[in-house]
Amino acid sequence: MGERSNQLGFVIWLSLVASLGGFLFGYDTAVISGTVDQVSTQFSLTDITKGWYVGCALVGSIAGVIFAGSLSDRFGRKFVMLLSSILFSVSGIGCMVSGSVNQLVIARIVGGIGIGVASVVSPLYIAEVSIPAIRGRLVSMYQLAITIGFLGAYLANFGLLKYSEILVSRGATGGLYGKFFGSEVWRGMLGMESLPALLFLVTLFFIPESPRWLIVRQKEAKATSILKKIFGDREAANQVVNVKNLIAGEVASDWKMLFQPGFRLALFIGVALAMLGQFMGVNAVLYYGPTIFRETGLSSGDSLFYQVLVGLVNMLTTVLALIIIDKVGRKKLVYWGVSGMIITLVLIGIYFSAGDRLNLPHVFLLVFFLLYIFFCAISICAVIFVLLSEMYPVRVRGAAMSIAGLSLWIGTYLIGQLTPVMLARLTPTGTFWLFALMCIPYILIVWKLLPETAGKSLEEIEEMWLMKGKRN
Repeated sequence: MGERSNQLGFVIWLSLVASLGGFLFGYDTAVISGTVDQVSTQFSLTDITKGWYVGCALVGSIAGVIFAGSLSDRFGRKFVMLLSSILFSVSGIGCMVSGSVNQLVIARIVGGIGIGVASVVSPLYIAEVSIPAIRGRLVSMYQLAITIGFLGAYLANFGLLKYSEILVSRGATGGLYGKFFGSEVWRGMLGMESLPALLFLVTLFFIPESPRWLIVRQKEAKATSILKKIFGDREAANQVVNVKNLIAGEVASDWKMLFQPGFRLALFIGVALAMLGQFMGVNAVLYYGPTIFRETGLSSGDSLFYQVLVGLVNMLTTVLALIIIDKVGRKKLVYWGVSGMIITLVLIGIYFSAGDRLNLPHVFLLVFFLLYIFFCAISICAVIFVLLSEMYPVRVRGAAMSIAGLSLWIGTYLIGQLTPVMLARLTPTGTFWLFALMCIPYILIVWKLLPETAGKSLEEIEEMWLMKGKRN
């Protein structure tokens, strides 16, 4: 019993460290929401340049995911996570000291590369060190860390804004401290990222490389030593044999294997779900929530407080998803959650269409937003990184996640750029109804094409796709 507890504790420790990449992902993504108006005012941004300020980090994310998978397949998962921690640190400090909007954009792009790298390699590492029975929960820890990062960013934005008001009221805006946390508090909001980034960098030195990657690289002794800490002596030997047999049966050792019949379907599903998920509204809410709330008549402080509530519900719901994902299964969570997303998106559209005529208070909009975040967090947000981390063959798992991740970040970039335009041209009503419409193909793909993977080992999932390819 004690040995089993130690094994589980070791796996949880590895997952927690890798999940710090998710926290930084979440913080870097969400902190932008509290700085848009301040940066726009200081640098006189137009709607187009405002969209570029928000979306520039996503360009970096796209670059990050393109290279992260192949780098992790070549140099290891741990090395690439170290790289992402350095990028986050440089970005946070760079944003804080930027002297122009161009310097700020460059620093944001560097952080975006870190996001893209972490979004591929952190969940991949967790999946490869996990126990099959709880792999969904462990990989979901990465998504939970993202939501904690969101909430941390919202709390930092809200708290730093209140603190800056105190400093400004006292006239304490001189020097770098007064500038970073008083008159130009957006610098402090963006710069706070460097603290968890440095923590991530340090803790990575205390975890081992992925044992499955080590086996692929013919470092069997090191892999066996790590697997013994995870599974015990007997099962560790079985894990090594299973991975070696699977590798021996793979007819190709590069990205071309992804276009074999079974894996081609898996790749299509991953790309489709990653792309569609970004057009169902969640990032529009996370990026532009305070702006949307403010347009209904709320003050800056109230709108940031509402966004804190959004982040809190997002985090707590992800905890619930983490608990039930291996019991309920991936597909059922999607059925329940996406159905709820459709209903709440329609209600948000109705509020913007008829709220003024019906004299509905702002609390109705807040409730609809919180319900939408609940349904989103318990389904597509909780499931996507789990699915992407477990669907592909071990030799090219990193490259496959890069392809799927690339589609995810292209979709995220487009939403970051297009949301201000859609809100202006389609109105909030049309925008949120469009998001509801985009939920339909997502749920159909999960229903018709995606097999359930809960409780299966990574090797069993790979065999399942191979069998599908043979049948087709």
